[in-house]
Amino acid sequence: MQLVKKSDLTEILAEYLIAPDPGRAGLTRPVQGRDEHGRLVDLSVVEERPLTIYLNRQEIVTAMTIGDYPEYLALGFLRNQGMLLPDDVVTRVDFDEELETVVVRTAVETSHEEKLQKKTRTSGCAVGTVFGDMMEGLEDVQLPATPVKTSWLYALAHKINRTPSLYLEAGAIHGTVLCHKERPLVYMEDVGRHNAVDKIAGWMLSEGVSASDKILYTTGRMTSEMVIKTAMMGIPVLASRSGFTAWGVEIAQQVGLTLIGRMKGQRFTCLSGDERLERDMDPKSVPQEGKKHKRKGER
Repeated sequence: MQLVKKSDLTEILAEYLIAPDPGRAGLTRPVQGRDEHGRLVDLSVVEERPLTIYLNRQEIVTAMTIGDYPEYLALGFLRNQGMLLPDDVVTRVDFDEELETVVVRTAVETSHEEKLQKKTRTSGCAVGTVFGDMMEGLEDVQLPATPVKTSWLYALAHKINRTPSLYLEAGAIHGTVLCHKERPLVYMEDVGRHNAVDKIAGWMLSEGVSASDKILYTTGRMTSEMVIKTAMMGIPVLASRSGFTAWGVEIAQQVGLTLIGRMKGQRFTCLSGDERLERDMDPKSVPQEGKKHKRKGER
């Protein structure tokens, strides 16, 4: 990891509305092991714990998560599963830390027995689950043709890669960042990238934030699930350091999502929405990434 000057770090963190807190109690646990030479090594490993989500009186799912922002995770999961509709009025969100449950309550009683009977196990880390038809509602999605400047992408990658995070501290975790132009706004992390995205969705729902001019940056690969979630949230741009799956690319092209991957140093690849890219910055002016830039999540 490249060392960051304290002044630069303070400036970067000041841009976030929610930044990672790798020192937060309960997110990691110290363990001791031995390396390839048999020498003792001390490591911090990520904690994961169950969180059961209820919608009114109905149990929906138990998710494995790192335990931060449970209310946002529950709200975002239900919205991204199509169980919370735009006209549903959320009256309360109650988190019980001892019981490890979140109950989302709405003004009108809901029922999703039929949807719950149909599950799709996704490729998401920590075993993602999608209820009902994955493509349900996607045929009506047509994202805004929001222009994207490459200078924004380079600036975001530079800032996000230098932000202190659990991802850099312990590895074995994914990060997702909601951005506006060249500014990172909300950085969420979890053992599964689907959980990190759901936390973003929950924050946006809770705060009434518009999606049409936002960029979603993820440290993980861009699978069909990631593309579908981004599209259903109404975010027109998805970017990542990692690569793509064929179905993810196909869906992105279908809904008009700008899909940018393999963002490392001067390089990136756009497989959907290239006509919306404004190449306003010479890649040669962007510093190359050295070995010290390698992020733990890539290992």
